[in-house]
Amino acid sequence: MNEPPKHIEWAGNAATGHLRLLDQTRLPTETQWIDCRDVETVWQAIKRLAVRGAPAIGIAAAYGCVIGAQASDSRAGFLSAADYLATSRPTAVNLFWAIDRMKQLAAASVDPASLAQLLLKEAKAIHDEDRAACRAIGEHGLALLIELTGNRLHLLTHCNAGALATGGIGTATAPMYRAAELGLPITVLADETRPLLQGSRLTAWELGQAGIDVSIITDSTAATAMAQKRLTAVITGSDRIAANGDVANKIGTYSVAVLARHHGIPFVVAAPTSTIDRNCPSGADIPIEHRHADEITAGFGRRTAPVGARVFSPAFDVTPADLVTAIITERGVIRPVNRAGIAAQFEDQ
Repeated sequence: MNEPPKHIEWAGNAATGHLRLLDQTRLPTETQWIDCRDVETVWQAIKRLAVRGAPAIGIAAAYGCVIGAQASDSRAGFLSAADYLATSRPTAVNLFWAIDRMKQLAAASVDPASLAQLLLKEAKAIHDEDRAACRAIGEHGLALLIELTGNRLHLLTHCNAGALATGGIGTATAPMYRAAELGLPITVLADETRPLLQGSRLTAWELGQAGIDVSIITDSTAATAMAQKRLTAVITGSDRIAANGDVANKIGTYSVAVLARHHGIPFVVAAPTSTIDRNCPSGADIPIEHRHADEITAGFGRRTAPVGARVFSPAFDVTPADLVTAIITERGVIRPVNRAGIAAQFEDQ
């Protein structure tokens, strides 16, 4: 199996270095990197989805905090950067989790001169921890999928919860990469994921690069694929999981979960524990980002709807916990998915 693509890295030292991001809006036809030397560039990269996926957004924001601390007044620069970066996207809880972690570290620091260096060490730790979490999700997830499917790994995924969305081998894709490493037969159907096509542009691209058998389907083909028994399980990522197990993920995920329940197919979610928001009681309390109408009416620069047409464009939907067969984290499998199961993941903290 080929290595998953790299897409996020820090170049240089804490005082003068910068964040480098693979511009995912240009994939799969162009491979172009963005050199983020100021906080505004990081904010814009998150906002316009040049970097996306909850874990990757958190990692990028952590590095963005380092850039803020490079100001002459490092503490003021850091705090300004942290508050500004938190306004970039509302739904992905990893963004706020990473920024809060950096704030806690900065609050304990007594030496402003070394703040950027301290923050860079923490940002790299967040990056490394996510890489390890992805690997653990892969191990737990593959074991669960083998159990649920009888070792018939014919999977559907929605959006991109792969290496491009994380610091490692992905969340939903982690069991796929692990199966490929072990030489296990696996096929993947990737929903194209309207309107920004993260499934066809990103998931199909990265799995194809890794040599994994992947086919693209339109979002509306999922029901037919299930009815024709082309699938044995669905696995997706998540941008925020509420304390009761409700799951926010890319718009269209809820539809897939309903279809999976009707066809008797397991619907599994993979996410690190940093994506679980214990302060959010249920999915009804998750803030849902709404995107610009042009992403639907003139996607990728070509108008496909009447000028002035009104648009309803939530970027995410919420899948109720009772439709989720299991949640896979780096700590293990939550099954059944409910408030007690979520709380049990944090019993040793």
